Amino acid sequence: MTRSSRRLTRLLAAATVTSALAACGGGGDGGGGGGGGENEASDIGVTADTIRIGSHYPLTGVAAPGYSEIPTGAQCYFEFVNDAGGVYDRQIEFIYRDDAYNPTQTVQVVNELVLQDEIFAMMGGLGTPTHRAVLDFLNGEGVPDLFVASGSLLWDNPEEYPYTFGWQPDYEIEGKFIGNYIAENFPDARVGLFLQDDDFGEDGRAGLEGYIEDQIVAVETYVPGNTDVGPQIAALQAAGADLVVSFSVPSYTALGQLAALRLGYQPQWFYSNVGSDPTLVGSLLANFSEGAVSDASLLDGAITTEYIPTVDQTDNPWVQLWQRVWDECSTAEGELTNFRIYGMNQAYTTVQALQAAGQNPTRDGLVAAVEQAGGDFQGSWYAPFRYSADRHAGISGMQVSRITGNTSEELTPVLITDNGEDVDIEESDNEPTTPPEDGIPDVEPVE
Repeated sequence: MTRSSRRLTRLLAAATVTSALAACGGGGDGGGGGGGGENEASDIGVTADTIRIGSHYPLTGVAAPGYSEIPTGAQCYFEFVNDAGGVYDRQIEFIYRDDAYNPTQTVQVVNELVLQDEIFAMMGGLGTPTHRAVLDFLNGEGVPDLFVASGSLLWDNPEEYPYTFGWQPDYEIEGKFIGNYIAENFPDARVGLFLQDDDFGEDGRAGLEGYIEDQIVAVETYVPGNTDVGPQIAALQAAGADLVVSFSVPSYTALGQLAALRLGYQPQWFYSNVGSDPTLVGSLLANFSEGAVSDASLLDGAITTEYIPTVDQTDNPWVQLWQRVWDECSTAEGELTNFRIYGMNQAYTTVQALQAAGQNPTRDGLVAAVEQAGGDFQGSWYAPFRYSADRHAGISGMQVSRITGNTSEELTPVLITDNGEDVDIEESDNEPTTPPEDGIPDVEPVE
């Protein structure tokens, strides 16, 4: 199918949804009420009473710390919406399976979700190497593949993968923000890179090099599953890198810190958002060091990026909403964490997408709704999404911050950009949003 015919299919799907709503008097009340007509079993995974969403996460294995908490946050927000009446009087059924951050296992569990559980859509499938393994299958089956929990550029390719959408800032624009900050504030630094050996690290490096290519003195990579990163950290030290940029998942942030501690190596660390949660990294440091390092103090002074409010920002109205959701959730165990907040944000976005798709949604209609309305979805994120018929890219901005204990301090305002060296970084002029009083969005169906 050509790009133009895919666009026509999306537009026809959206027109069908809108016409059906007009015929039955439907409206945009997707929180607790119905649209005024009758609910129908409008597509796979949709009944008159339920709508089934699926996902895959590493609930076990090396990537489970932190990431296994994301679906618990999403589940609690879906329960919150269901308790208020659901979306167009449908209850959201959220089914997620463990892939252990193993692409082979991802293929197995996603096949089960699509062919056995008959989900209507995927939401937040986690991981670059894992989700890459199911891209062709999901798009071949015509399953909306919403808001992948990874910043790979793979998710922004509507020509090849018309059903897949990113959600968070992609790693290339994050690399741009980091590189620009280093060029302006550490122009004489000798920069080393510690990168995951896949699109995560490669896309981040591409963004960095547009600003600091001449400052980079060494590049080291790690392969997930190989926990000995001592040689890579020693190589960065030998190269004289006094500032290290790390595109690493939390486990490898901790492993890298411990390797540096053993070597007496103390560069300025600059972590991508993915691997910089101080509470989680602190617990991993304690675990991996068998108690020799008991907290996240090794991260004090490290620089990172942020694009949604974090759990320590207790005065933020969105964090207050997420705390309320967590406190009221029947399945909640433990404390609210940044990973659970991430899951709630993705679920909140998904509710808006379902509302925009109308009372009796179809898979193609859902994709069309995100393309047409998604750029205006509101939430706690600091910058707008980049969704359109031609773009399936996620959040467009971030701010740079410094880790201090279990909190952070802002170093820049929110900055926005897009992919490519010819797109400048600018200060965002978007005003912060506040959540609806009832905590549930209200998006009109697409027209």
